[in-house]
Amino acid sequence: MTARQILRKGLIKRLTSVYLSLFIFLICLPLVASAEVREYRLDNGLKVLIAEDHKAPVATFQIWYRVGSRNEPAGKTGISHLLEHMMFKGTPEYGSKVFSRLVQKNGGIDNAYTTKDYTAYFQILASDRIDLSVRLESDRMENLILAPDDVRDERSVVMEERRMRYEDDPQSSLYEEVVATAIKVHPYHHPVIGWMSELASIGRQDLLQYYRKFYSPNNAVIIVTGDVNADELIEKIRERFGRIPEGPPREPVTSKEPPQKGQKRVYLKKEARLPYIVTAYHVPGFPQEDSAALDVLSSILSGKSGRLYKNLVRDRKVALNAYASYGGLYMDPFLFFFGGTAPPGKDIDALEQAFYEEIDRLKNTLPSEREVQKARNQVEASFIMGQDSISFQARVLGMFEMLGDWKLKDRYLKTIREVTPEDVQEVAKKYFTEENRTVGILIPEGG
Repeated sequence: MTARQILRKGLIKRLTSVYLSLFIFLICLPLVASAEVREYRLDNGLKVLIAEDHKAPVATFQIWYRVGSRNEPAGKTGISHLLEHMMFKGTPEYGSKVFSRLVQKNGGIDNAYTTKDYTAYFQILASDRIDLSVRLESDRMENLILAPDDVRDERSVVMEERRMRYEDDPQSSLYEEVVATAIKVHPYHHPVIGWMSELASIGRQDLLQYYRKFYSPNNAVIIVTGDVNADELIEKIRERFGRIPEGPPREPVTSKEPPQKGQKRVYLKKEARLPYIVTAYHVPGFPQEDSAALDVLSSILSGKSGRLYKNLVRDRKVALNAYASYGGLYMDPFLFFFGGTAPPGKDIDALEQAFYEEIDRLKNTLPSEREVQKARNQVEASFIMGQDSISFQARVLGMFEMLGDWKLKDRYLKTIREVTPEDVQEVAKKYFTEENRTVGILIPEGG
């Protein structure tokens, strides 16, 4: 799940116009309704954020490591995701699979995910059991076994995951090809799950070096939200995590993608039932200039009430589905996507041209204030209403902390509220150009 999908997840997907006036009221509520965040820094560099929320006797413990696929060494793509899997394979004190069993035995749930920029681990427990997370996470921060047999078995699991999610999925394969074609210098070129041949080459020593380099207190952030006492909890965190030495210095990612100077096209022939298209444009991310306008523009285009569905699917019937997607919460500039599936018997070229016509309409005709206001409401309402979930609260803090500082979350809402119709039109003109475009076409073969 992308950061943008996280922010749009939940009730907003089921909105109807009946609720718009309610959400206009909600977005005007001050953010002081959110739990106060208390920030700590241990001597070994570990940052801790704790937000007390006593509405229910539950809490979430999350630990975010500043390492993702953008940090991987040449020839070892997928090592971040594989190491995430290995973090559940045990330490001398807690053997393989014991971690999750202990969490479940105490009535909780746990999981993890890897992105291009970071790797996050989390548990949700009754608040009087949150000490368990402190004990387990501190242990696997420094004592991971990485047994050779476990490495071999889990590597096979990840390779099978790649096969199912990408190589056997025509649309995911096309997305991967488009990203790899659009981005040629920056490590965002590589998929988080890695390339198959490079996954096969990752051994125990590779994982051990990577683990020791990136899994250290000074490269991590602990985030706890829920029914906890911050003063008591920070002392327990200091006791367990404070004795772990800080890790070695890490080189920053300095790669910068050069401007694209002409349209790129990629064709993928694969067994599929219908032709499919993905178009990508290079765009900046938050908190850079134009990110808020691109966010609002994505909402104008997306969803059942958005322009793409109404015009391409419902009215013109040149698409079975059509979407626009902008993930603005990446550490470096990424891509704005358009995509869709052509109906049976329809030419994919017609759908491609329809996308460009919608883009030209944005460039040539100023969107109405009402349309922009509705899009702003949708973005903000999904963000604010998500604060009722302690897990969402913690994720928001984590995502913005990865971008530089958790306090950026307030700036995010401020910039969304300031977007004007002129801003939306300007970013469409600025970024949705032919020379900045990469097009991928899925050609059905034998389907």
